[in-house]
Amino acid sequence: MRTKNINYENFNYKLNKVQQKKIVSSLNLNKLILKYPLLKSLCSNYKYGVTKKNLKKLKKYKSYNLIGMGGSILGAQAIYDFLIKKINKKFIFFNNLKSNENFSNDKKSLNIVVSKSGNTLETFANINLILSHQKKNDNLIITENKNSILNKLATKIKADVIEHKNYIGGRYSVLSEVGMVPAELMGLKEKKFKRLNYLIKNKFFIKFLVNNVLCIYKNIKQGKRNSVILNYDESSNNFLEWYKQLTAESLGKSNKGLFPIISTMPKDNHSLLQLYLDGYKNNFFTFFSSKKFKSNNFSKLHLINGYKNLKNKNIDDIIYAQKKATQNIFKNKKIPFRCFEILNKNEEALGELFCFFILETLLLAKLLKVNPLDQPSVELIKKETKKIL
Repeated sequence: MRTKNINYENFNYKLNKVQQKKIVSSLNLNKLILKYPLLKSLCSNYKYGVTKKNLKKLKKYKSYNLIGMGGSILGAQAIYDFLIKKINKKFIFFNNLKSNENFSNDKKSLNIVVSKSGNTLETFANINLILSHQKKNDNLIITENKNSILNKLATKIKADVIEHKNYIGGRYSVLSEVGMVPAELMGLKEKKFKRLNYLIKNKFFIKFLVNNVLCIYKNIKQGKRNSVILNYDESSNNFLEWYKQLTAESLGKSNKGLFPIISTMPKDNHSLLQLYLDGYKNNFFTFFSSKKFKSNNFSKLHLINGYKNLKNKNIDDIIYAQKKATQNIFKNKKIPFRCFEILNKNEEALGELFCFFILETLLLAKLLKVNPLDQPSVELIKKETKKIL
């Protein structure tokens, strides 16, 4: 099954047709938006809190520092890495606390600070140090329109502010101002990411989505709660980090949810594959890859007997062969898996993936009977950290 940009292969399970029809009937865009207003940001008519004129002013920079945590930064970082070949701007991402971080920068840059609440400790710590080391930079802050530390800082340093819509949680914000302002500054077209209006009418996409959700739910019911992503595409690492947060934070409640694990392939053939094949049967798998692109063929001069079969082959051929071999063995051992193969590295493909996994998460939350929009236990850590400090 495929769309223009992605090949899909679902789990090999027989499914309940009544359940399938019930979920399909619930996928009415207007009703979904009423229930989950965050989905507005996935649509082509989404209204931004920033004008094209303001964006044009921000495009004059050649380098940018993006400061945030979790959903405030993972989406933009996923876009940057996935589409790096189309981007001629430099972005540096500050997405963790590192005591030895180098904050110095000789060239004038734009600091983009993102925090929905405006009170994220790690984000404030990083921008404080950046401002101390890079005094000539300009600043843009994306945050909710409310009384917060970042809004107070914006007033103090005279930074531009773009509103982070309060109905869009950080992990769902990639196609709102949070991800699309950086995307535009990278030289990409935000309209091309907005795929929900089209996809919701695409029968192949909807069929795969619904079947996929029901198969994952079946895996969970059978005790397979580890969602292992076998990643054969290095440029998708940060997209899968985005998926990891989306899944874990949205579904991990009330002793329910999935444990997303990213496995780097084919490297992990030599460390984890034995466990995947013959260890505990509590995993289901996702093969994630890109259609092979041209790379240099191996030198004929240095092919030794035993590897003559590499003649006219390249690295991508080996990666494909290892992926196909792993899938064949998984089928033989009846290990559940699904596949995503990216056919085109463009905004539309990435927008489709963002839409797919957001919808998947919301539908799984409904089946699991958990609230996909909150993260109550994370708030406990924030309060305890503040108390200790």
